[in-house]
Amino acid sequence: MASQRAYTTHPLVLRRVAVRRVEEVTPRMRRVVLGGEDLAAFTRDGIDHPGFAAPGFDDHVKLILAADGDIRAALPAQLPHGIEWTPAEHRLTRDYTPRRVDLDAGEVHLDFVVHGDGPAESWSAAAREGDELWFVGPKSSLRLPEGLDWIQLVGDETALPAIGRFLDERPLDVPAHVLVTVPDDAARQELALRDGDTVTWVLAEPGDAAALESAVRALPVPAGEGYVWAAAESRALLPVRRYLQRERKLSKDRVNITGYWHREEPAAPEAEAEATADSAPAPAGIPSPLPWLVARAALQLGVVDTVADTPGLSAGALAARLGVPGPGIAVLLPLLAAYDVVVDADGSGLRLGAAGEELLDDHEREEYTGHEADLLLALAHLAPALRDGTSPWRLASGATLHDTVADDAERYGELVEECEQLVFLLTGLTADPLWEGVKTCLLTGPGSASMAAALDDAGRRLRLRIAEEGAPAEVLRGHVPAPDRIDWTGGPADVAVAAKALAYRTDEEAVRLLTRLAAWTGTAVLVEASRPDGLSPHAAEAALHAFTATGGPLRDSAALAVLAERSGWRVERTVALGWGAEATVLRRA
Repeated sequence: MASQRAYTTHPLVLRRVAVRRVEEVTPRMRRVVLGGEDLAAFTRDGIDHPGFAAPGFDDHVKLILAADGDIRAALPAQLPHGIEWTPAEHRLTRDYTPRRVDLDAGEVHLDFVVHGDGPAESWSAAAREGDELWFVGPKSSLRLPEGLDWIQLVGDETALPAIGRFLDERPLDVPAHVLVTVPDDAARQELALRDGDTVTWVLAEPGDAAALESAVRALPVPAGEGYVWAAAESRALLPVRRYLQRERKLSKDRVNITGYWHREEPAAPEAEAEATADSAPAPAGIPSPLPWLVARAALQLGVVDTVADTPGLSAGALAARLGVPGPGIAVLLPLLAAYDVVVDADGSGLRLGAAGEELLDDHEREEYTGHEADLLLALAHLAPALRDGTSPWRLASGATLHDTVADDAERYGELVEECEQLVFLLTGLTADPLWEGVKTCLLTGPGSASMAAALDDAGRRLRLRIAEEGAPAEVLRGHVPAPDRIDWTGGPADVAVAAKALAYRTDEEAVRLLTRLAAWTGTAVLVEASRPDGLSPHAAEAALHAFTATGGPLRDSAALAVLAERSGWRVERTVALGWGAEATVLRRA
């Protein structure tokens, strides 16, 4: 069965607004009311942009600030249908949920926690009428499932804007059960409750994981089909996620858990004293791979899951449950304790530490056990690969990455999931004039599901065919909308779109694919990342990741043009999509 997308996408537009007024909601929450012409449809630099839309109760906009005060240098580039996050040394961005959107009045309300010390909180503390603010988004809105009987809304005070908006607007006409942790009674707010709703206020310090988990466990579980939405400090939500998924057995489409902020651990007093006593900067050093390898082993052996499910085990009991010899566990446990993955602080048995709790999150553990982790391990062959001009993956596995994923549904599924972000960028392609008169479209590559969804969102009801076979085809069947309406064989089409199909192919494999497409169509579009995403903290590593997978650097427009020419195509033009991605339009030569 095809998976149902849980969100609706919106065009990404850079907007300028100004402060209209500032209100004190509580002693701990300040509301900044923003307005401006950019909230309506407007034109800038010859580009028409739609009016602001944030229909979801937990939508978020990305505020753009500048550490050095030069906001113009921090702004991203506005594309006709998206945003390009160009490099900016002093750019600061923070995500905030609109508490209220009043388009008739041309206003957006943002609530800020007063006692925070981040850049956005500092801006709000100094905000005065007329002050300028730039933001982007929202890029999407959550779609709540149909057929629900109740919803639980859980969070700390940073979640109050979203919770308050839900209760005001009621996107679901079902009882709402609210749980909010606040540091003191002064942080409580008036909420728009109805008959059948409940609200529980719990006094707890911000980021108190134990208090939040205990309060969630104490909530009654109503009868019928329900949904749990939760937002708070990232680590504080980890035990809540574990409880909901492992004990209450809620499926992923019945839970939405988002870390709204991350608490920085204070430095130990002795560390501060040492830093003060010795003002000379310490060498940066090169991080050891040992913690990563140890965490990977703990996940692969089942240590983290077993300790999570059965806390208090002895080392011997853990070894017996895992079927691992005792000496092996004895080697691993001291390192896991040093990295705060598995600890036995009081002699009462093994329990997860803070790092171990984080490894219960599916997205977090993919860094250690998924496809990206395998690519990282392949870098052990980096030196010979550079010398031989081949990919580290091929040296590590004996096959190209394309050949590997062709027979590995799980690995191809990870590629498809990585491509889900494409749907936020494809508006620029689906709005392009090349679709005029097009009736049939052939798709290939792990981004095919996102491309099919983007065409659907744009109202382009084309006859689709997908040129994938075996494991990739089976994976895509579970992700595309209406798979029964798709022709699952390659063949003639008005336009072919290769969506991230080259990102895991060598140059020779890419030429073979493009040559194959040339036999079916006179127009093809390549959707690929041609440069690093300027917002990514790992932008500098993009070329190395590409080399690991394909044996070559990240392919820019010039490199794609060379591949196209070798395959009987010519590049007509490129369409910038944002976040480093481009659509290269090819015509048969």
